[in-house]
Amino acid sequence: MAFWKLYYHLVWGTKNKQPFIVPEIEHRLYSFLVTRAVEMDVFVYQVNGWLDHIHLVVAIPPKHAIAYVVKILKGSSSHYINDHGLLDEHFAWQRGYGALSLGEKQRPFAEA
Repeated sequence: MAFWKLYYHLVWGTKNKQPFIVPEIEHRLYSFLVTRAVEMDVFVYQVNGWLDHIHLVVAIPPKHAIAYVVKILKGSSSHYINDHGLLDEHFAWQRGYGALSLGEKQRPFAEA
C-alpha cells in the first residue's frame, strides 16, 4: 500500500452567486458531500461555506484527479438538491472551482 498525504482546500460557488445555501439545506448538503466523498475514499476534514459558495478541506488519494473529485461532488450534489426538492428554484453550481494544495502544518489553519 502506498503512503500519501495530499491535502487540498477546494472552493466553488453557486451559479450566478445565488444565495441558495440557506440554513434549511446547509446540513443536508454538507452531509451529502461528506458521504459522497467517502465513497471515493476522499477524507473530508472540514466543510463550510456561505450562502453562495462552499469550502472543503480534503485529502484526495492519488488514484483520483482533483478535477474528477470536484466534478463528482458538484454534479451529484446539485442533482441531490434538485431531485429532493430542497429548493423552490433550480439549483446549479458555477463553472469551475478553486483548488489550493496544503501542507500538513497548514491544514489546521484552513479548517478553522
